[in-house]
Amino acid sequence: MKPLNYILILFLSTSLFAQETAPEPTEKKFSFEGSVDVYYRANITAPNDTNQIAPGTSFADTAGFSLGMGNLIASYEKGKVGAVADLVFGPRGEAASATVLNQLYAFWNVSESTKITFGKFNTFLGYEVISPVGNFNYSTSYLFSNGPFSHTGVKADFSLSEDLSLMLGVFNQTDVTEFNPDGSYAVGAQMGYSGQYLNLLYDKAGLGYEVDYTGGFDATEDFFIGINAAYTDNEGDGFYGAALYPQYTLNNAFAIGLRGEYFATQSDLVSDDPSVLAITLTGSYSVEDLIIKPELRLDNGSEDIFIDTDLMPTKSLASFVMAAIYKF
Repeated sequence: MKPLNYILILFLSTSLFAQETAPEPTEKKFSFEGSVDVYYRANITAPNDTNQIAPGTSFADTAGFSLGMGNLIASYEKGKVGAVADLVFGPRGEAASATVLNQLYAFWNVSESTKITFGKFNTFLGYEVISPVGNFNYSTSYLFSNGPFSHTGVKADFSLSEDLSLMLGVFNQTDVTEFNPDGSYAVGAQMGYSGQYLNLLYDKAGLGYEVDYTGGFDATEDFFIGINAAYTDNEGDGFYGAALYPQYTLNNAFAIGLRGEYFATQSDLVSDDPSVLAITLTGSYSVEDLIIKPELRLDNGSEDIFIDTDLMPTKSLASFVMAAIYKF
């Protein structure tokens, strides 16, 4: 099916759902927010030198004192339309986005239950996000690191009821912002119910197809368990895995959380799927708008993917991170 047909189907769906006209407020709404993060990282069971030994995940991967990113987000809304410009600076932002434009999009609230977004926006797949403000753990998971970061295209969000939501979208190839080299497009969908989300992405020329579940539940008032699982396949190559995020809030200032993740890659070219089990323990201490996050992490692979302090191959790596995140 040609991309124009996908877009026509998307807008037809929008017109079917958008039966109720949205109110037209006349006030202008401008907001400005952002964050700054820095960190210190050290390997416990591997050298901290030019070998740059680190988990095979995105961000927070250099030894010593390092910069994360500066994030500036400006949004403007008037009536039923608006726009968002989300800028990132620093190593974390550079690794996540080909330009300083982390997100840049315009939106139209067609009705109270229907919204169209056109531009570049962060992915709807997965539990974690690019900005450390939105994550409990400072380091990132293998599932997040191997999935898409952002999409450039158009999407429509529908609120079908108080608990039920639907998103449909047409995008460039995964993480392609400004140029679509061969005219191939990706299509995505998300079905949400009471905080549980089933996400689908088909990108024949890029990632292939991915099925992702993201959700969680409150075990008690102070104890939350987040869940993420994903499977991808691109003509025999891909990955799969699952992660649990139990988090316990002790008081208004301090919380502690664990990320337990199993991740494996698959390929028709090998008989066994290389895998890794990663356990990350993170504390989160808040002082007004500043968050301090000490973190211990253990990655254990099915193969020798790290080196130890004697420069010998080994399956495991223990490391420590101390991060400071300021949000405004």
